[in-house]
Amino acid sequence: METEEKNWYVLHTYSGYENKVKNNLDSRAKSMGMEEYIFRVVVPEEEEVETKNGEDKIVKKNEFPGYVLVEMIMTDDSWYVVRNTPGVTGFIGSHGSGSKPTPLLPDEVERILRRLGMSARHADIEVEVGELVKIVDGAFEGLTGKITEVDTNSMKIKVNIDMFGRETSTELDIEQIDKID
Repeated sequence: METEEKNWYVLHTYSGYENKVKNNLDSRAKSMGMEEYIFRVVVPEEEEVETKNGEDKIVKKNEFPGYVLVEMIMTDDSWYVVRNTPGVTGFIGSHGSGSKPTPLLPDEVERILRRLGMSARHADIEVEVGELVKIVDGAFEGLTGKITEVDTNSMKIKVNIDMFGRETSTELDIEQIDKID
């Protein structure tokens, strides 16, 4: 059952090893030539403020200890690479005996990633700093602007728009914009 479709899967890891698994999987995808099949690896973490000795400190708290999300195209090779990454104990939704796992439902992924300030969709739009774009969603819908920054990991961009005669910078999700031909 090979599919060329990109989906999100949940990996089970040793608790406390989530970031190590993310780093291992990112480097294995590169070193084993799997970047066309293994895309994003996400440890669902939230920043919280903790007060210790009267000082506020921002710490990252893992929302789902022992779990890591991976966006990938499920093939025999990509499945093998992910499953054999150090720290990975298996896929959630796999029924054992060599069966491939079931992907997360799109609305589940969207809900989790939105809470993390990310987007579940890899926009099929490729943009570069300096390009003019039209904003198609959100508070600035209908305006045009120039891209000043592109963050492919979080799928966010910064755009300078003209508001009331002044140039203003705003951060947008990449799917909130369209290229201007």
